[in-house]
Amino acid sequence: MLYRSKAPLRIGLAGGGTDVSPYCDLYGGAILNATISLYAHASIEPLENNTIIVEALDRKEIESFEVAAQLPLNGTLNLLKGVYNRIQKDFPFSTKGFRLSTFVDAPAGSGLGTSSTLVVAILGAFVEMLKLPLGDYDIAHLAYEIERSDLSLAGGRQDQYAATFGGVNFMEFYDNDKVIVNPLRIRSQYINELENNLVLYFTDTSRESATIITEQVKNVQAKNEKSIEAMHHLKDQAQMMKEALLKGKLPAIGEILDYGFQQKRLMAANISNSRIEEIYEAARAAGASGGKISGAGGGGFMIFYCPANSCYAVKETLLKFGGEVKNYSFTNEGLRSWTV
Repeated sequence: MLYRSKAPLRIGLAGGGTDVSPYCDLYGGAILNATISLYAHASIEPLENNTIIVEALDRKEIESFEVAAQLPLNGTLNLLKGVYNRIQKDFPFSTKGFRLSTFVDAPAGSGLGTSSTLVVAILGAFVEMLKLPLGDYDIAHLAYEIERSDLSLAGGRQDQYAATFGGVNFMEFYDNDKVIVNPLRIRSQYINELENNLVLYFTDTSRESATIITEQVKNVQAKNEKSIEAMHHLKDQAQMMKEALLKGKLPAIGEILDYGFQQKRLMAANISNSRIEEIYEAARAAGASGGKISGAGGGGFMIFYCPANSCYAVKETLLKFGGEVKNYSFTNEGLRSWTV
């Protein structure tokens, strides 16, 4: 028997970074994101040999242990082991062993929320196997706690909730870990046009988001006015993007993305670099009206809004830099689990 799950990765359209403490605790955060047809996958196969095997198929990493209530966190496959450890802590269960296997449709550090989405997918497989009474908010919050508290990984909150809920969501973040997910009812023609015009481009580089996020956190703690003001503007950007999508003001989306990109540069060093700037300006010259770095910045995926019929020219220009233009579609479903 196999217990499987998958959770969608996301594109952050506006407000990125305002979901990170202490900013959202002090001022409240707002983000607009949308899940896409790239996924994190997890499966659990029960075994009878008193062995726990954890493996990341895409990374070709594997570890094996005798059955124990807690597995050692030694820097290898910590996300997989961290979820198991927390499940055993909160919902103790007996096992004769199992194989936990995962893979993700995008590289780690690519800016699409891969790590958090993987944690959600792994949780989904355990919830399926153990029939745990957890709702969407419960799973997303538990995923956040595993990453931020149990594993001490720096980051925000949007990815766990996007992966669990799915769809296009306007999210609000407050102190005491309060999160409100507002699903947006956007007309299908607006979504189709956004999907047609929004180019997803992988720069062929990955980055360690924790370093950038740690600096962002320090800037808020130090009351760096320039950084905090930039985050206020990014929160405003989320409201602007929400209105544009709901009212069908699609020509404004490129300008809203560009506005956010200008502000995000001010949050922390290394969010952008000379290569990213060169790619961005080349895409604008080819017809894109705006764009942004996905995730914390520094590399990974970029997105560009290409109005009218400029997509083809923009894609051609981007491919001159190497990397890959990634095909995708928007998805309405979040975490899904099943048994076979």
